[in-house]
Amino acid sequence: MPQSDGSSLWALTNAAGRLSDRVLWGADASVILGDLARGSSLDGRIGELHGRSVLVATKDQLTAALAFIELDGIARRLVLCPPDLPQDHVPIVMATAAVDAVVSDRVPAEAGTPSVGPFVACGPRLTPVVPERNGRYQTEWILLTSGTTGLPKMVVHTLSSLTGAIQDARTQATPVVWSTFYDIRRYGGLQVLLRTLLGSGSMVLSSATESTDAFLTRAGTHAVTHILGTPTHWWTALSSSSAHRLAPKYVRLSGEIANQAILERLRAQYPQATIVHAFASTEAGVGFEVGDGLAGFSASLVGQRGADVAMKVEDGSLRIRSARTAARYLGNEGETLVNPDGFVDTRDLVELRGDRYYFVGRGDGVINVGGQKVHPEEIEAVINSHPGVQMSLVRARKNPITGTLVIADVVLNVEADSAKGRGEELKDEILRLCRAALPRHKVPATIKFVPSLAVAATGKTARRNA
Repeated sequence: MPQSDGSSLWALTNAAGRLSDRVLWGADASVILGDLARGSSLDGRIGELHGRSVLVATKDQLTAALAFIELDGIARRLVLCPPDLPQDHVPIVMATAAVDAVVSDRVPAEAGTPSVGPFVACGPRLTPVVPERNGRYQTEWILLTSGTTGLPKMVVHTLSSLTGAIQDARTQATPVVWSTFYDIRRYGGLQVLLRTLLGSGSMVLSSATESTDAFLTRAGTHAVTHILGTPTHWWTALSSSSAHRLAPKYVRLSGEIANQAILERLRAQYPQATIVHAFASTEAGVGFEVGDGLAGFSASLVGQRGADVAMKVEDGSLRIRSARTAARYLGNEGETLVNPDGFVDTRDLVELRGDRYYFVGRGDGVINVGGQKVHPEEIEAVINSHPGVQMSLVRARKNPITGTLVIADVVLNVEADSAKGRGEELKDEILRLCRAALPRHKVPATIKFVPSLAVAATGKTARRNA
């Protein structure tokens, strides 16, 4: 769709403040935003991408960020290709999105993309040229959902829906340094990048090839003030020997249920920081954030009149309506993203306890134990409250009598893990916690201590059943 100049990402970034003072730091290179006014990351070939559907398939997050800044308002469509997308899915994504150009920091053979039109190299070393950035399009941003199996869904956003929750970032009183464990090709990471660009700050980008220790050290070196990640990211970070290198003013969790244990441990590690947890999804956009230090959210948020984000709960599932929600699915003609009443069903299940709603799990993640529903996240919250536990994963195991049993993999923190000979005692303590807080069918049949848990590229714990 055509649009007027001034609403493109480049125009908004250029209007947000002094670009010469603002930096995007990657793991191996950095770019001063002001240099983009005099150069191009696209080898001076931005003109070849006008009006095209462009797949951004870069290995490095910094080069992806530069491509986004240059191409919004220029390309008809931007398709954000996460680095973990299986190679056999790439042609399907390209065909569905009618891709007719590719931007990459790799050569065509390494990028693994079919030849469909211009293949434009992108890199942190800027070509000294003043590119034409007169925005002509309301660029569609295509984000892939973080589904664990099968082809991910392709969700259509615009810059307007993506930035609906962060317009206030432009009025930031003092410059900040943002960072996130997320990849910016995913919704959560993209939100942080846009918040940086629309505000007055700089950003430290993460890297899939970098250890948690190395990333935290680099973030500390650049004096990161605001940092975001999933609860799994934060459990991992808190167990790192480099956790103390951060001195953030703002810590945010999203993407998974933030239980009380992780909130309290972050408060203990970073007492000077404002710690919040937020609800957001690729489809529904940013819903709300909670800053009172408690898990869950106030029931008063549901059914508010005149709010920017309308919420309701139907059949236990949280539903959201706002200008921040995606427009539609791309290529999923038989599946409706927005219901006739304008609400998106998030499929995140909540339970009202007193005057507060608590997240209990995903609608598609329920374990059936003898005909009774079990949400793994509810059990994990209890296990994680034990002072010796770093993190846990509850999953199903087949059983000939009940059909399924609940089992738990548990990672101990350094202090507990070093207490040799206390293994059985610790298991008994954790089981007593579970029996005191949970019905019998939710108590794990087995607890296994493991050195680590598998983490998906999205930053969420990789769930599997046995």
